[in-house]
Amino acid sequence: MSSSIKALHKKLINKEVSCVDLVQEKLDQLKSSDYNTDNYILNDYAINLAKKVDTKIANGETINLLEGIPFGVKDVYLLQGTYSSASSDFLKKYKSPYTATAIQKLLDAGAIPIVKENCDSFGHGSSSENTVFGAVKNALDPSKVAGGSSGGSAVNVAKNFTTFSIGGDTGGSIRQPAGYNNVYGLKPTYGKISRFGLMAYASSTDCVGPIAQSLEDTQIVLNTMAGKDYRDQTSFSSEPVSDESITSALAKGTKIGYYKNFIESEAISPEIKAGFENMIAKLKAEGMEIIPLDFFDANMLVSTYYALAMAETASNLARLDGTNYGVRETGKDLKEGYSITRSENFTAETKRRIVGGNQVLSQGHSEEIYNKAQQLRQQISHHFDEDFKKVAIVLSPVTPNPVPKIGNNLKDPMTMYLSDAYTVGFSLGGLPTLTAPLAMETGVQITAAKKQEAILFTCANFLKQVL
Repeated sequence: MSSSIKALHKKLINKEVSCVDLVQEKLDQLKSSDYNTDNYILNDYAINLAKKVDTKIANGETINLLEGIPFGVKDVYLLQGTYSSASSDFLKKYKSPYTATAIQKLLDAGAIPIVKENCDSFGHGSSSENTVFGAVKNALDPSKVAGGSSGGSAVNVAKNFTTFSIGGDTGGSIRQPAGYNNVYGLKPTYGKISRFGLMAYASSTDCVGPIAQSLEDTQIVLNTMAGKDYRDQTSFSSEPVSDESITSALAKGTKIGYYKNFIESEAISPEIKAGFENMIAKLKAEGMEIIPLDFFDANMLVSTYYALAMAETASNLARLDGTNYGVRETGKDLKEGYSITRSENFTAETKRRIVGGNQVLSQGHSEEIYNKAQQLRQQISHHFDEDFKKVAIVLSPVTPNPVPKIGNNLKDPMTMYLSDAYTVGFSLGGLPTLTAPLAMETGVQITAAKKQEAILFTCANFLKQVL
């Protein structure tokens, strides 16, 4: 699919459509939708910005490529003057006092946010069912989950309610819902885009990233948001992904790796396995050098990730006690007030992760669990460094199983955690990873060494041609 951004830009500058009409059409689609993708529709905010774009066009002024393009924002990002709830009761009436850096860069480029999107509360989930706004429905089959935690963002793009959306990826929260809804989703190298203004889940793996219908749109949005930010000391300056990266093909003989234990696991479904093996066979036929790699057991990756992520979320959410942010319940004393506030306004899954995180960090357990998980993370990162000396990219399924029905994950949280088995390792390594809606029901995951986003786009473009 070609760039929707460029197509809309052309229509705007040729006056084939007004920006107000374009934005209003998207707003109307969101209002009439029953997919539960929106927490807050930014009607007045968006229309006011659209009028300014129309005025510029009427005056003969040049507009930027993203100017007037409607997009969605996962409801864990701050956008000044709008509600930012993280899909929780705790922050349902919380208004942002400032704007996240990544979103501000899009605003500066003229893009227009039209909706704060439904997601798993505080990013805690892999299905977008753990939300006080109701489960998000899959764009292709409303009886199935949308994936999570950026489910609303992925569905809005898939249904064309937004031209692109900004998700957040901690352990797979962009890649998995993108795969579930047949769109592109990118988790860039950790630090490539500033996290300032993103409500923290697990700060050491949280990433800002785009969800879009095409590689071209994904590239445009990535380049707009990327860059160093003095308010996020983990961020760094980087070269933009070039247009040539999207249009070029992989050279014959490119070394492509895959992890044997992912594909040989008893946990992978026959359909996903067959789709992956068929893709590998086609790549061999195209002259690529396929290299099987050894890696950590998927269950160990999940255990390591969740030990660290739960510890970090317990720490990050300790600030939410009703004193400075969100709702506040009363009790007979301050301690009871805190207890009631947190008990009644966090979802069951969020409370499960806070309790698990506090357990991991508690005296007597931190040495055995948290410190060991940190050591394993270092080993995983080192393993990736060695693997990317052998191969240019690594291909893997996004998930081991097809898209589940709504309700299944809520019955068995462990199944939900294990759905992240093929995504969390790359998060622990801080690697750039792209979901492309190809080869398998939930897509293929393309991973490269740190700061090598360009080859992800080249590989995805090549796979589009041969699959």
